[in-house]
Amino acid sequence: MKNLGHLMKQAQAMQSKMAELQGKMADAEIEGTSGAGMVTATVNGKGELKRLSIDPKLADPNEIEMLEDLIVAACADAKGRAETRFEEEMKAVTGGLPIPPGMKLF
Repeated sequence: MKNLGHLMKQAQAMQSKMAELQGKMADAEIEGTSGAGMVTATVNGKGELKRLSIDPKLADPNEIEMLEDLIVAACADAKGRAETRFEEEMKAVTGGLPIPPGMKLF
């Protein structure tokens, strides 16, 4: 039973660290870019878009479709970077143990 009590304490400590990481990632800001930096999207750790920056040179009405594509690409880049950062930090919390597929922490 002594081992079970120790295991439960470890599980509670990991749960606490995971909750702390979730809060930290929700507040984190991660940038993604496209078009050689002409479009920059900033998302939080949940992948929610917080800011969008567009180089004024791209504001040509004849190039709206390209601008739209660059915005989508920058947002996807930022979201991918946020997910990668979260996975790396989660590995540190779980000691390298993988989170089961499909399990989202937020």
